[in-house]
Amino acid sequence: MDVNRWLRLVAGIFVLGSLLLGYFVNAGWFWFTGFVAVNLIQSAFTNWCPMMVFLRRLGVRS
Repeated sequence: MDVNRWLRLVAGIFVLGSLLLGYFVNAGWFWFTGFVAVNLIQSAFTNWCPMMVFLRRLGVRS
């Protein structure tokens, strides 16, 4: 998989995980959901996301 597909996978896991944590553990986790959403919106305009740096360091290539 390329970086963009990995990025969407990680974002989906983060959103689903933070929604579950927000519902079952503590509502403060919904802030993390918002943080992920803001990063996705920002990346739509800049074509760059902080998670891409981590994915590339882990060896994921374009």
